[in-house]
Order: sequence, then C-alpha cells, then structure tokens
Amino acid sequence: MSISTERTELAELGEFGLIQRLSARITLDRPSSVKGIGDDAAVIDPAGLHQVVTTDMLVEGVHFDLGYVPLKHLGYKAVVVNLSDVYAMNATPQHITVSLALSNRFPVEAVDELYEGILLACRTYGVDLVGGDTCASPSGLVISVTAIGAANREEIVYRKGSRVNDLLVVSGDLGGAYMGLQVLEREKAVFQDTNAQPDLDGHDYILERQLKPEARRDIIQLLKQLDVRPTSMIDISDGLASEALHLAHASGNGVVIYDEKLPIDPTTYRTAREFDLDPSTCALNGGEDYELLFTVALSDLEKIKGNPDLSIIGHMTDKEGGHQLVDKQGGLHALRAQGWDAFLRSGS
Repeated sequence: MSISTERTELAELGEFGLIQRLSARITLDRPSSVKGIGDDAAVIDPAGLHQVVTTDMLVEGVHFDLGYVPLKHLGYKAVVVNLSDVYAMNATPQHITVSLALSNRFPVEAVDELYEGILLACRTYGVDLVGGDTCASPSGLVISVTAIGAANREEIVYRKGSRVNDLLVVSGDLGGAYMGLQVLEREKAVFQDTNAQPDLDGHDYILERQLKPEARRDIIQLLKQLDVRPTSMIDISDGLASEALHLAHASGNGVVIYDEKLPIDPTTYRTAREFDLDPSTCALNGGEDYELLFTVALSDLEKIKGNPDLSIIGHMTDKEGGHQLVDKQGGLHALRAQGWDAFLRSGS
C-alpha cells in the first residue's frame, strides 16, 4: 500500500469530515447532473433517454491484493470496470456513486490516494461522481461503485438478440490481464520468501492490463462510425468462454469459437509459455480483459473485416449445434466456462 509518510487517522475527521474532504475535490460537468453530493440523494435529468444502471463491489482479499495493487490504480480500476458494463449495453456512462468500507488501518492519506484514481477515471471518461457512502469495516477495504448511463431506447444492446449465423466478434486482445496477475503473484511470493525486489522488466503491457484496464469506449464509437449495430453484446470480465456462453444462452443459440482466431498479444503469449500455460486457455478463461464481445449480422462482414481493433472469432449456430471450441487441428471440444467465480474463490 503506497501512501505518504504523513498519517491522519480517520477518527480525527469522522465520517462527515471525510465526506466533506472528498466532496471538496468533486466537480459536476455534465448537464444531466442537477445535484450531486450534499443532499439526501442526487438529482439526474435523463433528458428523455433510457437509463442503464450497474453496480460492482470489490473486496480486499477476494478481488484485489494491496500487497501489489497501488491505491490510485485500484480507484481507477474500480470505476472502469463499471463503465465497461455500461458500454457493453451500447450506452454512454454519465454518473457514478462510490461507497467505501474502511478499517482503521487506512489513514486519510490512503483514502486521498484511492480517490485520485477514482477522479482520474471520472475525468478520463467524462462522468460525474454524484454520491456514495462511507462506513467502518472490521477488516480490509470494500469498494462499491454504481455507474449510471444513458442511451436512446433503440440503441441499447442486450445480451440476448443474436441470431443463427451472426458473427462473433471481440475487441482488442485476450489473456493479458490474467498473465499480468500471474506475474504479480509470482513476484509477491518471491519477495515473501527471499525479500528480493520484484523483477517486472518486460511485462509492462500485461501489468497495465491487470492494474489499469481501460473500458472500450473507442469500440462503441468505432461501431457507430462503421454503421454497425451489434445484435448482442457483453464485456469480458469473467473470461471469453464464460461470456460467449452468456450470449448463447440469453439468445437460445449455440456458439462456435475458433482457437486459431483468438487475438493474443505476443507479450501475453510469451509470458504464458514462461509459466508453462497454454496461451489459448489463458485467453479463453483468464478474465478481467474488459474487452467487448458482441455479435453482428453476417451482412456486416465487409464493414468490420480486417479492422485492427476487431477479431472475428466464431459464429452463432442453432441451439442443437451446442457450444463448441474448434482447435487448431479442426477438432471439436465442448466450450466450458472456467473463468472467475467469486463464490468459488472465496470458499462460500
């Protein structure tokens, strides 16, 4: 946990003092933000648009490890993972609320650092922080972020909606965040055993994918420029295989993914081999890539074919076709979700 040498106990400020301290740093820039922090509730003017709302909770020891995650990065990521869900609905995020549960091991300066990341994400993506809550925690840190977005009714894209023969498309590349996590966990173990300083050289890309992911706002803008409206869409938080199955189940379809079509960055590929892992397995099941996975009509093929930001990795079939992975030799394998499951990881 990287904080300044100065330490101000939370008890010195109290809950209301902390809220006042944090509120002083917040500005409202969106016309839809009528009232933010300071009343019993925020006031938002949707201006005739449909609103989409999503909430994610990050729990220390389950979703993040402060042994290697800087607080500023954590604050940024906590916001971005919610904005990614809004973009996955083909909507524009406009507002967030942030709630924190803090133990007394966190000084005020640590909360300041966390909020640096939160406010940086707000500025980067043009959203207003309009509310939230703080409370004591018996141990650790819990962050809950709610994101509110808006879109015209006819522009919203759901997980359901794909049709047989629709193309399955993914943005960016896959598996990098997972391999970044493996590097961090390895170096943490080495430090604990030998007190040796972490060796992170050559891993900048995958470390950024894990510690400071970005929501793919650019892909939503790109699709509009290409005049392509996805028939279904989801963001990749729990792993490609898991999300592809979500799309298939929601629409009552089958799905086929081709191993050879999976977009994997060379750094991700090389690092997976260093860990004696199959790069394709990392891409399919790693999670936390926050890329967009979506389906488009076959008639849109010419619009997206060859675009460097998009990869066509498969297609939808009828339900009887099942859920299949085609390996590089043409063999068929059942597509299974083996990515993140918070309840399995927490032992619940």
